[in-house]
Amino acid sequence: MNTVVIPASLVDPRSQRDARADRMFRWLLTGAGLFVLLSLIAAAVSMLWGGREALQTFGLGFFTSTEWNVSTLEFGALVPIYGTLVSATIAMLIAVPVSFGIAVFLTEVAPPWLRGPVGMSIELLAGIPSIIYGMWGLFVLAPQLSEHVYPWINDTFADIPLVGALLSGPPLGIGMLTAGLVLAIMVIPFVSSVMREVFLTVPGRLKESAYALGSTKWEVVWDIVLPYTRSAVIGGVFLGLGRALGETMAVTFVIGNAYAIKAALLEPGTSIAATIANEFAEATDPLHRGSLLLLGFTLFVLTFIVLAAARLMLRQLAKREGN
Repeated sequence: MNTVVIPASLVDPRSQRDARADRMFRWLLTGAGLFVLLSLIAAAVSMLWGGREALQTFGLGFFTSTEWNVSTLEFGALVPIYGTLVSATIAMLIAVPVSFGIAVFLTEVAPPWLRGPVGMSIELLAGIPSIIYGMWGLFVLAPQLSEHVYPWINDTFADIPLVGALLSGPPLGIGMLTAGLVLAIMVIPFVSSVMREVFLTVPGRLKESAYALGSTKWEVVWDIVLPYTRSAVIGGVFLGLGRALGETMAVTFVIGNAYAIKAALLEPGTSIAATIANEFAEATDPLHRGSLLLLGFTLFVLTFIVLAAARLMLRQLAKREGN
């Protein structure tokens, strides 16, 4: 069969322009995607390359050592890693239930005239700089906790097995628990906003049908709204966790910056971001600077693992729902 070739002179000039515009648009989008990927890889490689001296000096023991002594040039990442994970875990244990309650209130309970102001207030909280949260935590929250809350917690729970080991210690007002509280306040606007938006996507027919069958508001939320939006809710929670893991200034103000692993949450500690923020400007020794860069690479890996786990969980949920 013969192929008919249309001369270029007979092709509509507008079609040619549209084809060129489509190709250019596709190239621009491809370049934007590759730029993000290359930037991510470059950031990780640069931090790993900058920390090569620390990795060569301490080996994998860098990640399991609790020693951090600038004067003797002995560095280990276990204490900052521990503080990062513990403070982020405390933040999410507080932020997720509160965010869920806020989202349910705004979508199912609050009258229409109240939803706008409350929702706008939550969005404004997300725009406050982290250093403001840190200063508020240090000068307002920490004194109140040390004077009124932590002494009561210490006196009430200190003698209880297991719980006492976590909730005992000097009521300094700064420490792991305070850092977790400040992080929770910072994460709540992000997680609650995501939950609220996905709760609004639930079809009204599903909820109205459940109400018609005699379901209570809690049963509608738990059995209809939450299963329908489960994947998006989990994604929002992990997004908040990623924010909590990498927060710097707010944690630096209130965590205490002590290089020690202690079970007591009232004791001071440190995190990866706080350690880098406190010491990078004064890190004149190459080994010290390399250790801080290797800490940054460690934080990068931790965040990547969290987001990858979220992606894998969402994919498994999607397959299960598809089946």
